[in-house]
Amino acid sequence: MKVMLIAFAAIAVIAFGANYILGQAGFSSQDQAAAPSVRLDD
Repeated sequence: MKVMLIAFAAIAVIAFGANYILGQAGFSSQDQAAAPSVRLDD
């Protein structure tokens, strides 16, 4: 049971960390799908 809880915590840390890192690196869906002619609120 302890190993499963540690695995769930690791999944959460990896998911939130990947979201933050990819957002900072410019790989967000907003950055990838928007053309210069599209106005998006920041």
